[in-house]
Amino acid sequence: MKRTEKITTFGFFNVDKPSGMTSSTVVNKIKWLTGVPCGHMGTLDPLASGVLPVGVGNATRLFNYFLDKEKEYIAEFTFGVDSDTLDSTGELIYGGQVPSEKEIESVLPAFFGDILQVPPKYSAKNVNGRRGYDLARAGVDFELPPKKVHIYGIELLGRAEDKENAFRFKIRCGGGTYIRSLARDIAAALETKAVMSALRRTQSGCFLLSEAIPFSILESDPSVAALEELIIPTERVLPIPDLLLTEKNAGRLFNGQRVATEEEDGLYKIYKDGVFYGIAEVKNGLAKAEIKLC
Repeated sequence: MKRTEKITTFGFFNVDKPSGMTSSTVVNKIKWLTGVPCGHMGTLDPLASGVLPVGVGNATRLFNYFLDKEKEYIAEFTFGVDSDTLDSTGELIYGGQVPSEKEIESVLPAFFGDILQVPPKYSAKNVNGRRGYDLARAGVDFELPPKKVHIYGIELLGRAEDKENAFRFKIRCGGGTYIRSLARDIAAALETKAVMSALRRTQSGCFLLSEAIPFSILESDPSVAALEELIIPTERVLPIPDLLLTEKNAGRLFNGQRVATEEEDGLYKIYKDGVFYGIAEVKNGLAKAEIKLC
């Protein structure tokens, strides 16, 4: 397919990112295939695999409306080992006890709900205009402040196959949670060390692993027509209701005016001639178009 070909359908690709690949590599491939701006919604570390939603075209302007989504992971934590990156890709330092399943389960409830979590230094967190991982690689000493994240639940699935010191977990959490930091903190509660040795994201909001497309499909350089069949329309996954408008009010709304509505305060999807047009905000009985996509 030629680079000059451009896609005309905007929305999301739900990609199953393979382990060993950066999220940016996936985005750059889609950008080349579609010929339009693209961006991922919630990065995955190179070690991790699984659900990576990639916005195409004007869908990238709506990422802020997906921030409250719940995520689910299957993680592997290896105990009795530490690393500078908090995962198995870093410089490994062995030492520390390997807890029993009963001991692990005894500390998990302490991590449910809202918790304070210190992000890994090897992360994309901004520190005085520079990324944390750039500073860490340069040997710069710095500290990251703790941030509040929400953990819906952690379930111990048992020992990892053929690994006496590794355990598998199902983790449900809110956006911004670092699973590597959870490995560190759960181990600290057990007075030992641990690193994240494997991670697979199985859900990111409405995007499910069971519905994700393998990256190999994109590597085969599908045609524009084939790509458009894989795109999930933005309005289908945007987690807000539709705003019902009369023909008169619709015309005024699209011209930037506020219009009266009986809907409750909040955000709504709006349509023009049956086509998804953007987002309106209702406040005190008045609706105003906030985001226009066409």
